[in-house]
Amino acid sequence: MRDRRRGAHVAPVLCATPFAALWWISVVAALAVVVTLVGVPRWSSFAAAGTGFWVLVGFVLLGELRPVVASGRVDPDGVTLSTAFLFAVLLCWGPQLALASVVVATVVGEVARRKRFFAATFNGAQYVLAYGAAWGVLRLFGWEASAEAPAALAPAGLLAVVAAAAAYHLVNLLVVGAAIGMIERRPLRATILENVAYYTMTTGAVLALAPLVVVVLHADWAFLPLLLLPLYLLWKTAEMSLEREQRALHDGLTGLGNRVLLADRVERHLAERRPGALCLLDLDRFKEVNDTLGHAVGDELLTLVADRLRSSMRAEDVAARIGGDEFVLLLDVEDEVEALDAVHRLGRLLLRPYEVGGARLEVEVSIGIAMLPEHGDRLEVLQRRADAAMYAAKSAGDLVVVFREELDPSAPSRLSLLAELRRATQRDELEVHYQPKVAVTDGRPVGLEALVRWRHPERGLLPPGDFLPLAERTAVMRSVTTAVLDQVLGQIAAWHDEGLAVPVAVNTSLHDLSDAGFAARVRAGLEHHGVDPALLTLEITEEALVGDPSRALATLTACVEAGIELSLDDFGTGHASLTRLKRLPVTEVKVDRSFVQYLDRPGHDPDVAIVRSVVELARGLGLRSVAEGVETADTLAVLADVGCDVAQGFLLARPMPAAAAGAWLRARASGATVALDEAVAPVDVAGRGGPRRPLA
Repeated sequence: MRDRRRGAHVAPVLCATPFAALWWISVVAALAVVVTLVGVPRWSSFAAAGTGFWVLVGFVLLGELRPVVASGRVDPDGVTLSTAFLFAVLLCWGPQLALASVVVATVVGEVARRKRFFAATFNGAQYVLAYGAAWGVLRLFGWEASAEAPAALAPAGLLAVVAAAAAYHLVNLLVVGAAIGMIERRPLRATILENVAYYTMTTGAVLALAPLVVVVLHADWAFLPLLLLPLYLLWKTAEMSLEREQRALHDGLTGLGNRVLLADRVERHLAERRPGALCLLDLDRFKEVNDTLGHAVGDELLTLVADRLRSSMRAEDVAARIGGDEFVLLLDVEDEVEALDAVHRLGRLLLRPYEVGGARLEVEVSIGIAMLPEHGDRLEVLQRRADAAMYAAKSAGDLVVVFREELDPSAPSRLSLLAELRRATQRDELEVHYQPKVAVTDGRPVGLEALVRWRHPERGLLPPGDFLPLAERTAVMRSVTTAVLDQVLGQIAAWHDEGLAVPVAVNTSLHDLSDAGFAARVRAGLEHHGVDPALLTLEITEEALVGDPSRALATLTACVEAGIELSLDDFGTGHASLTRLKRLPVTEVKVDRSFVQYLDRPGHDPDVAIVRSVVELARGLGLRSVAEGVETADTLAVLADVGCDVAQGFLLARPMPAAAAGAWLRARASGATVALDEAVAPVDVAGRGGPRRPLA
């Protein structure tokens, strides 16, 4: 049986550790066995054994160098056929030649496998003890064998052979299992009995060859080379078995593990109670690569990403592709700090440009981490929670996020809240508040933004941050948008009856834009309430366009054709694309508050430069620019200096209920007629801009 320490770092034998103690005991005991049973080897003994012995020695070395690997999952080192021939030497010529051959075979095999000295020494000691135990059992049965008087095997001796083989196998199980348990700090019983059925079967099959070899030797050693053909067939069969397992456990495109292999390794990791991290990695905007450059280039990119993952993984880590552009890493780490450190190093590697299909691509990634076993005791739970963390990273524009309970959409409290939100859309519990938008030049109102609140029957008025992030990941968001739109259109109609023609902006989500019937429902709502489409603006985000850009663009085009205007919200914080901005039928660009909120503070010249660039870009494309998050007069002054058209924020007005918003508008308008094209610079480039309806 081979060493099953799956790449573990072996403890130094000069330290006071349990494994060090086991190492010294095993090595000293093995030396005692060698001295007792072998003594000083004499060349005459080797010469007396004859040609058959040397043929077997050749078979031993061949078996060491070419192990039979039938399963990379259970026994990646494979079974060495040298065991059969060494056991045959023991049966035929006794312990002196057998243990000398064991030492030679161990040196050759461990050097070929590049084992460290103390690991190779321990393995050699293990084999010496196992063969010494086997010889001790044979002696109990009265077995006699030496170089000068080789033993012949008769049917009556089979019981002794079976007992000796059992002793050999038992010592191997105990010594190797104890070493694994001490190194990996696992219960000894678990490591000794791990895959015991498989190792018993494979070891028994190999040892069963030894009596046949002895019988052939007794007849004539010249028949031994005939064993090469069945051995070759055995190697080929094992090779084909390994290939089948490889295909069953690995992704055909990238060569990384697949879901089956991942499940096996996670199950093993959890069973061994080892800490670790399950990392879900998703390539951002990969669909655009397929749509723009073709699936062949997309496949090549996935292969290059897989190569970088493979090069960064340690032997004890696992990298798998579970579908599309999603990869999962199982990292053997002690805690969250070590996991984040490893992921950040990996992120720097993955973010380097790729040369694909004659193009130079830069790919962004989002990674979610779930820790083992804190965040789950099953793969599906860990994967779901890593997925939730990954989406949080994607939404925040971060590389990596570690799972937190509040991110889990399937947590009982969140599932309950989601069900309540679905009912809230039918019970009119959602309230719309309105935040004014004013012209930067003179402070005149130019419109409102609709912002939803939830009047929860038990928890009171909930801000959008308490429920919208949850809704945006589910189809419930469509119901929320529908309820908000119905309220907004009804309020626009009511204000119109009061003499206020108020342009109102409503936020939309990815779920809305991917819905083929969304534009038709908006048109139906406008007709039902008798609202001029020019008084409705739909705010879209760059993130909402990532899922299915072609379907989203078709929805937006249908809305524009109905007379509705579009505003691009949070510009610059998502996957900004000038090509996308050029193609989108928007009339307005909103500068995200993250660039605006520090404009009045010293040392924030980069923010000023960014805002100025966005404003000039919008003006060059014939679009209005809106800055949100304006909280100080100095910030407003900077916006006026860079030429921003419209401002929105607490300095000007906080979100307020419909009645208060109407009163605010009437007070500001003071009976004057204020048209949007008078409050801001009029635009009319390629039909993108133009006059808006009057506010009052």
